[in-house]
Amino acid sequence: MALSLTHQIGSLAGSPVTDSSVAGEAASSSATVSAAGGWKSPSANIRCATRKADPTGADALSPPLTPSRSPSLAAIRPDLSVACKAFATDTAANTSETEEAERAYREGGKGGKSGEGGVPVYVMMPLDSVTWGNGVNRKKAVNAAMAALKSAGVEGIMMDVWWGLVEREKPGEYNWGGYAELLEMAKKHGLKVQAVMSFHQCGGNVGDSCTIPLPKWVVEEIDKDPDLAYTDQWGRRNYEYLSLGCDTSPVLKGRTPVQCYADFMRAFRDNFKHLLGDAIVEIQVGMGPAGELRYPSYPEQNGTWRFPGIGAFQCYDKYMLSSLKAAAEAAGKPEWGSTGPRDAGEYNNWPEDTQFFRKEGGGWSSPFGEFFLTWYSQMLLDHGDRILTSAKSIFEDTGVKISVKVAGIHWHYGTRSHAAELTAGYYNTRFRDGYLPIANMLARHGAIFNFTCIEMRDHEQPQDALCAPEKLVKQVALATQKAQVPLAGENALPRYDEYAHEQIINASQLNVDDDSGEREMCAFTYLRMNPHLFQPDNWRKFVAFVKKMKEGKGAHKCWEQVEREAEHFVHVTQPLVQEAAVALGQ
Repeated sequence: MALSLTHQIGSLAGSPVTDSSVAGEAASSSATVSAAGGWKSPSANIRCATRKADPTGADALSPPLTPSRSPSLAAIRPDLSVACKAFATDTAANTSETEEAERAYREGGKGGKSGEGGVPVYVMMPLDSVTWGNGVNRKKAVNAAMAALKSAGVEGIMMDVWWGLVEREKPGEYNWGGYAELLEMAKKHGLKVQAVMSFHQCGGNVGDSCTIPLPKWVVEEIDKDPDLAYTDQWGRRNYEYLSLGCDTSPVLKGRTPVQCYADFMRAFRDNFKHLLGDAIVEIQVGMGPAGELRYPSYPEQNGTWRFPGIGAFQCYDKYMLSSLKAAAEAAGKPEWGSTGPRDAGEYNNWPEDTQFFRKEGGGWSSPFGEFFLTWYSQMLLDHGDRILTSAKSIFEDTGVKISVKVAGIHWHYGTRSHAAELTAGYYNTRFRDGYLPIANMLARHGAIFNFTCIEMRDHEQPQDALCAPEKLVKQVALATQKAQVPLAGENALPRYDEYAHEQIINASQLNVDDDSGEREMCAFTYLRMNPHLFQPDNWRKFVAFVKKMKEGKGAHKCWEQVEREAEHFVHVTQPLVQEAAVALGQ
């Protein structure tokens, strides 16, 4: 027999939700609220006006750096508390959308969609959603959270499918246990899934909350041949992702890395073919550290790199150096093939600290610099091309979209050399567009260009580092428009404030020039499902944000009106929340 939601909250969370907005430690220790307490009741004849942010940014929050019978609305809010408190305390314990909306996302069209417009919102799952025992981590919490997300109008979830968990022990032996269960949970709640083929290590990057290394047998091979790992000029090895220099070499027990990636994707397809094009609508193919198409040029692990350092080139393993040598000989400059730039500074330098990246007479604009940067960036493009060729063949006619994530490296964007982008493999300078070649490569495979840092505003970032995320996003939007490739977005860091929401909404509309027309982002993925998202005030703002995103370019409603409509939207989807409650009580 299912218990009441209120009873389940107590039994699941073990304690009531504390109202963090109550002033004073004494008050906060005793004040508790229901999730409904964070919601405003609709009132008649309310007037509202669109709020504009202070252009000076003085009002901004401090940003993070770098038709059924229904009970009263208040009675259905506890799903929020279940999700919030279950996530906070359960760590130690181990009606889908319309056919037209589904077809719109799958078939593409206007900015990757068709129909009336609007941008569907997905939410990233926790990195450790699947346990080492191949089960679902914090299952009750995830179940409650999925019900809450669906009630908010969220389109679906994004989940990492870790190579290091699925093919952990032996090559060719795949354990999909936890993922099968997680996918069925998403399908039950009517949530679509963006599945990330995560061929990288979890741990060592911004936001990494757990450690999941590469498969054991892969690490053993790296230990035997350390050059399989990306290497900097000081000999420091990086185990986040296999060096793309060995992409086509049979270095993994007779298979090449690209073959291993392809075999993994093929096994995923065969195991979940009944969900492809239905529950699973997108496959994001991991291409490097953090799943992004880039070099591991700014590794946070062990304090190697700190924001906003320029990073370092990763081309000193023997496979990369062999390729560089061949390229130099083909260019008639064999003397250029022995090493990368030796005057490019260290990880935490700034451009003007170095001979290579400085604006006047910097090596980046010399003949050698242009040769090297062309080779370095082309190796990254070729890497993406090889893996996408396999992915496109494997998932052809399955009804899923293919996407690739590109990092939003916005620091030192205002300099001539764009040093931090160059070390990551994006040959983007004041005089060269480094994102159009990436967009063109993705366009050849019909892939989606997924970009990060969509939530950031220029004035929020340290201006001495000439950070310009808004200008960077605009450049990428123009590149994808020119290449006619759909653009999707993610926020780089967790944000719950309306300033970030407004920035995402504005950026998602892709109003970059007179040719933008009705084009919008094809999807936005929100970082991340966690306790903070389900705090009452954050949740209220998030639900309004989701509704505003779904309305698209034609929406001219103020935030207060959207919040009232969003509250009603959650109300009419109450049966889904009840279903989650029954499931939790079983």
